Amino acid sequence: MEKQRGFYAAVEGRRSLYAISNEQVISDEKLHEIINHAVKHTPSAFNSQSARVVVLLGDHHKKLWSMTTDALKAIVPAGDFESTQQKMDMFGAGYGTVLFFEDEDVIKGLQEQFALYADNFPVWSQQSSGMHQFVVWTSLELEGYGATLQHYNPLIDDAVKAEWSIPASWKLLAQMPFGKPVAPAGAKEFKPLEDRVKYFK
Repeated sequence: MEKQRGFYAAVEGRRSLYAISNEQVISDEKLHEIINHAVKHTPSAFNSQSARVVVLLGDHHKKLWSMTTDALKAIVPAGDFESTQQKMDMFGAGYGTVLFFEDEDVIKGLQEQFALYADNFPVWSQQSSGMHQFVVWTSLELEGYGATLQHYNPLIDDAVKAEWSIPASWKLLAQMPFGKPVAPAGAKEFKPLEDRVKYFK
């Protein structure tokens, strides 16, 4: 029962925390352990293990958000850029960023091997990535880091692959900047569960 309560608390405690600092909360070795555990044990369809993760710390983390800022400046009108710049500054102020990819070569291989389910594998891949994101996010929260989930792909895909020599088959799905929380998450409202869950017995 104690383990169950701990799991519930972890799920409930995972929130979107935008105000973060670059103060280190746990050792980088512990951070590696968290990421490796998530990638190894989070499920995937047909045990495809198609998830790929890149962790950017220090100057690499700052470089990502500088690149993202430059990419956004090319498409967001200058007069409307202030709020975007504020977001970029908040993300860049963190300790690191986790990049979530899916290896499309693995997915294509499964589509060829199991043609009957070919249309499903991209969907299952996205579902598995979502689970990886949730496991990493919740694990970071348990260790004292705050994070958010961002989606600046495909805008930054080519630049990211070029900068960090990412294989062409890796498709970027999400970015998770994290750091030590410096402000709590905002209030969260919940829609009635009776409108969202049905039970039959």
